[in-house]
Amino acid sequence: MALNSSSPLPEGIFSLLDTDLYKLTMQCCILKFFPDVSVTYSFTNRTPDKKLSRAASKWIQAQVDKLENVSLSAEELEFLKRTCPYFSDQYLHFLSEFHLRPSKQLKLEFTAIDDTGSDSDLGDFRIHTEGLWIDTILYEIPLLALISEAYFKFCDTDWTHAGQVDKAYEKGQKLLQEGCMFSEFGTRRRRDYHTQDLVLQGLRRAQDEAIQKGWQGKLTGTSNVHFAMKHGLSPIGTVAHEWFMGVAAITNDYEHANETALAYWTATFGEGVLSIALTDTFGTPTFLKAFRKSIPQITAALPSSASTLASATASTDPDTAQTLSSTGAPLGSPKTYAQVFTGVRQDSGDPLDFIKLMREFYDQEGIKDKKTIVFSDSLNLDLCFKYKAAAEAQGFQPTFGVGTFLTNDFVQESTGKKSIPLNIVIKIASASGRYAVKISDNIGKNTGDKATVEEVKERLGYKEKLWADGDERTRWGTEAPPAPI
Repeated sequence: MALNSSSPLPEGIFSLLDTDLYKLTMQCCILKFFPDVSVTYSFTNRTPDKKLSRAASKWIQAQVDKLENVSLSAEELEFLKRTCPYFSDQYLHFLSEFHLRPSKQLKLEFTAIDDTGSDSDLGDFRIHTEGLWIDTILYEIPLLALISEAYFKFCDTDWTHAGQVDKAYEKGQKLLQEGCMFSEFGTRRRRDYHTQDLVLQGLRRAQDEAIQKGWQGKLTGTSNVHFAMKHGLSPIGTVAHEWFMGVAAITNDYEHANETALAYWTATFGEGVLSIALTDTFGTPTFLKAFRKSIPQITAALPSSASTLASATASTDPDTAQTLSSTGAPLGSPKTYAQVFTGVRQDSGDPLDFIKLMREFYDQEGIKDKKTIVFSDSLNLDLCFKYKAAAEAQGFQPTFGVGTFLTNDFVQESTGKKSIPLNIVIKIASASGRYAVKISDNIGKNTGDKATVEEVKERLGYKEKLWADGDERTRWGTEAPPAPI
């Protein structure tokens, strides 16, 4: 059976670095450009048939209360200094003194469907997060991990950890034999902390074998900074949709939001650093209009949210895409984002269509460098192999961020059928008092206030796209006998 409260194994969150790297990189940007902006976040269960129990809700609240005591250790600070040279001294100092304040920033609610007062009552679970963006950005990943852990600790307990190391080893072995470059991306929907630890043990074993046998594939790292430190791996990640969503809501300039977000990102870390671009926050075609623009030289931010508006430091002529200083002198770089960025990440819609679109884009821009495409949307072995072949045929270097397939792949002990993961998300819901929305390359991943979504679609001339494999309700399968690895 699954773990219970008396288990000696770790439970909950006990490290500030038990999160994805891109939450830290975005927090670093926020510190520089958006330190005074208030935001809210919303939680969505895309598998609404999977309800939490009152007992699960109580456990989550208890774990959330403990987050108040989590802080960066001296050893963790040294790890970040050593492995993440792109973090500024200012940000590392900020993080070393940082504390989450869940009692002031989070509100958890459980509403039983048929309320008998019992801990076994099932119901709807809600989380409302509110506060400064700089203070609340680190909640998303721990909260999602806790919700998943609680569900499989109290609601679906027909499973064990047995065989997880070997299963991950076999998956890693096949990926590496086929020459795949991949990272472990599974924190947010992991079954629990112990599972992710076991998975990384198996993947490390596969990587050691790959080195010995000269396989072309490589385990490039993990998105989880804590586990990167624990297992001697590289922390992997750049940016999330949240960054573009937040910038767009703050400026209310969706027509130029991608460009503004890219400009501040590059100004924070430098050209060519953390340079995998996420394209689909407002649809990839809209993003590519910004991606072909020249990189401006953004001046240092003022210590105020006033600096979040592009006009605070520069004005941009949309016809020439040339950024001008307050005196009118050109500050433009001859290089474009598309030239400087290593590549792009595909996270929604049809990956095969995306490959063709990016090939056409780079060819139109006259870019001959071999660019990377990172695939990160609901992957398994067959999809990795399929997208690898397609991307390589078009001259790209494919890499893969594999998440739930690694850290939440279980079967029911009693039936042998698949134990289906939760499909849960937490998205930024508002910034500076305006709704924040996402309209991806697949309608099933659109999020946010419906009226604002429709307004932004109209403003951008967005064309809705349907993808046959994009049903988020069944993204992680149905309760069928497990397929062979």
